[in-house]
Amino acid sequence: MASQIKPKRGIMDIALYVGGASHVDGQTNVLKLSSNENPLGPSAAAKEAVARSVHDMHRYPSTDHGPLRRAIGETWKVDPDRVICGVGSDEIIHFLCQCYAGPGDEVIHTEHGFAMYRISTLAAGATPVEVKENDRVTDVDAILDACNSNTKLVFIANPNNPTSTMIGEGDLMRLADGVPDHTILVLDGAYAEFVDGYDGGASIIEARDNVVMTRTFSKIYGLGGLRVGWGYGPKEIIDVLNRIRGPFNLSSAALAAAEASVRDLDYLEKCRTENAKWRDWLANALAEIGVPCDTSTANFVLARFGSEQEANACDDHLKSEGILVRRVAGYKLPHCLRITVGDESACRRVVHGIAQYKGAR
Repeated sequence: MASQIKPKRGIMDIALYVGGASHVDGQTNVLKLSSNENPLGPSAAAKEAVARSVHDMHRYPSTDHGPLRRAIGETWKVDPDRVICGVGSDEIIHFLCQCYAGPGDEVIHTEHGFAMYRISTLAAGATPVEVKENDRVTDVDAILDACNSNTKLVFIANPNNPTSTMIGEGDLMRLADGVPDHTILVLDGAYAEFVDGYDGGASIIEARDNVVMTRTFSKIYGLGGLRVGWGYGPKEIIDVLNRIRGPFNLSSAALAAAEASVRDLDYLEKCRTENAKWRDWLANALAEIGVPCDTSTANFVLARFGSEQEANACDDHLKSEGILVRRVAGYKLPHCLRITVGDESACRRVVHGIAQYKGAR
């Protein structure tokens, strides 16, 4: 007998998420460059904060995340009362869709945009609207052309994942000025810290009541395993999001590690400098063996091959060498492989592996 229990509209249109692989059968020396993780790991201050937090594991964590919000406010020069913290920036994205989109509403994202935009839209019962990019770069005009009376949210990642490209302040301002007044523009800054001098869009928010920024501690801060993110926007919107946020959505260990991380500016600069050094080396080395990449502003490069068949064959060869990168056919880039910027040995090893494959052909 068929079950009469059915999920709500849109849920079964969501494909199960497949994360970056972390092991290869038969390989012991596996190099994981598939999840955009910081090869330097978290700061010593973050590790010490977690170690201290174990003494209070029997206590519930803070419900308002006050110490972390104040640390974010001091470091990034934003109003802590307009900061919301979540389980990664994914949860903030989910909150926005749950609070502001539903049946009959539309949510815009770009063709190679982060998968969670579409997933969270469908989970809210709204309709995702995909717009074209311009050679893997966010196209402001295409987004504005797609906006209408049903558009409730517009998501862009800047820098974008998995393309690694970004648009400048002028285009961001034009986008913010051009979206309808009833539409929230969401600037996803998961990789913002890798761009020297970029505030993730915070300055754009100050003069508007319909722009929100999201950030994460999973990338440059090296806290992917603890899942901490935050959002910043108009007080009225943040108040709405907090109404559906679970009171204990972040653990004491996660809160302590994130607070220590955001205050450790020297370590942040070290990670940014090392990433830029090896990102440039990696892109140049790949270009020399006939694998072009767009100029990256994040902690990964998008390596472009001649065809989907060539990209998959190269990926298979890398796996045979114990090297894991990310296929991105699910992002409509079947001829590409996304490669995380590792440390020196990791970058040299993956280039050697790709060169082996190209030579073997």
